[in-house]
Amino acid sequence: MSVSLHVVCPHCQTTIRVPSDKLTQAPKCGQCHQAVFTGHPIDLTAATYAKHLDRNDIPVVVDFWAPWCGPCRTMAPQFGQAAKLLEPHVRFAKINTEAEQALGARFNIRSIPTMKLFLHGKELASQSGAMSAQDIVRWVNAIAPSAT
Repeated sequence: MSVSLHVVCPHCQTTIRVPSDKLTQAPKCGQCHQAVFTGHPIDLTAATYAKHLDRNDIPVVVDFWAPWCGPCRTMAPQFGQAAKLLEPHVRFAKINTEAEQALGARFNIRSIPTMKLFLHGKELASQSGAMSAQDIVRWVNAIAPSAT
């Protein structure tokens, strides 16, 4: 039986409903008509993070990073690859802690890169340090196995 999942459009920030059995069929936003899942991490800001963390019925993995951080730059393509592997069952997002210092403080980011996994606005897990795509996938699957 299919259930409706709330998913936030990465383009227009509208929360849409997607039947769970249609999640893998490239759903488009009813508001802006763009693809809801692109296979790429989305950038979150102070204006957009709360909606994505609170309103998505799928887990959201957030990479807290900064442009000057070497390990962050090394992990970026790995994080993108993990997004390709796990979307549409998991949303991947990035928060630039240099540009969004208040968010870094709010989420108690002490070192970067740090990933946090959220579901319905609640933090389920946190992991610091650069990881490979396969390690990211294993980490997500260990915490939220029903999501993938």
